[in-house]
Amino acid sequence: MQKPSIPKGTRDFSPDMMIKRNFIFDTIKNVFKKYNFQPLETPAMENLSVLMGKYGEEGDQLLFKVLNSGDFLDGVSSEIISEGYKKTTSKISEKGLKYDLTVPFARYVVMNRNDITFPFKRYQIQPVWRGDRPQKGRYREFYQCDADVVGTDSLLCEAEIILMINEVFEKLKINNYSIKINNRKVLSGIAEVCGAIGKEADLAVAIDKLDKIGREKVEQELLERGFTQENLLKLSPIFEITGDFQKKISELEIIFINSEIGKTGLEEIKLVLEYVNAFGNKNNHIEFDASLARGLSYYTGAIFEVKALDVQIGSISGGGRYDNLTGAFGLSGVSGVGISFGVDRIYDVMDELNLFPPSSTHSSKIMIASFDKETFLYSISVLKTLRENNISAELYPDVVKMKKQLDYANAKKIPFVVVIGTDEIKSGKLTIKNMETGEQEKLNLKEIIEKF
Repeated sequence: MQKPSIPKGTRDFSPDMMIKRNFIFDTIKNVFKKYNFQPLETPAMENLSVLMGKYGEEGDQLLFKVLNSGDFLDGVSSEIISEGYKKTTSKISEKGLKYDLTVPFARYVVMNRNDITFPFKRYQIQPVWRGDRPQKGRYREFYQCDADVVGTDSLLCEAEIILMINEVFEKLKINNYSIKINNRKVLSGIAEVCGAIGKEADLAVAIDKLDKIGREKVEQELLERGFTQENLLKLSPIFEITGDFQKKISELEIIFINSEIGKTGLEEIKLVLEYVNAFGNKNNHIEFDASLARGLSYYTGAIFEVKALDVQIGSISGGGRYDNLTGAFGLSGVSGVGISFGVDRIYDVMDELNLFPPSSTHSSKIMIASFDKETFLYSISVLKTLRENNISAELYPDVVKMKKQLDYANAKKIPFVVVIGTDEIKSGKLTIKNMETGEQEKLNLKEIIEKF
């Protein structure tokens, strides 16, 4: 008999886990709605022509390709196969699982541009797939919670993204985190001052790994990508910038004395911070990091990355501005900016730090326990009334020993049990038991409704 299994990098979610995950989803969704973002969904699969070339070379390799239906090798000659996987893939696969939510969103905007009022603000909560090597905090199937604005260049959008990050993590009780911010124009300025104009993409891909592999290996990768020792020597001061937000900006302003694009990037970062401060949000967790690149090739302006500081895990949120992602689909000049919350990593952080509130660990507030057929029938009417008053409740479905019913409530972490016997029916006073403390009290149904 075959032993059942699931693909590596994917997971089943038990009811207990889903209750906690829904707590995160609902928290993020409520913040998105507060900032007037509208819901949207796109298909799990996209045409590869939509996905390929939008995430950089490494991203293209991590895309899950879907084989064409039927005899997918029909018409594929041995000569094509001998040319390698890239040539073969284009013949046997036309679709792929989406890698993120941003590129499909850009495709949606172009296809529906005549029905959209710009600026257009949307949020999207769906799974995405990446052929990455599974490890803690890194999965092949995971959910993203995205919020994007397209159709405006205003840096107020970047400021509101920071406000939403602050509000989401405040509500989730994740207090120790940093919002790293940079700007792709700053990276272009760095490429310019180190004499590597035109190699901004290579610089971004390599420098984005600084936290993971360290400076020495980043420099080695840059050499492999065509940078010279002279380039690295001029790049050295960038790695050595330290201090607070303003000090780092000041040092880069000196380095960018002859780089207009670099200075523009710094001015945009300063303006975003000015807008955030105008909201009175002083404790904003922002940290300027000139080495932050984010590997996705479509970013052109501000970029964000959020890390929880109490847990050894990768980024739990990230995003940035893209000036012309829709241009790849025939609609140029539509700027956008967005943020993505990684629910799976946020879950891991909250689970490790024990941050889930008790109310997120159970589905029912009340379970009703009965003794016999008469009390079971009476319990149905009580259950109906509780639910009509929006109180989540359930009735143990079988007339069995009371111990078994209470054990069930404990196993499901149901906080209260209403015990209904013959005396309760006669008096109208129902026995309600706190399953955590063991305390009992007698209340009529109206009092129970008021209590909950």
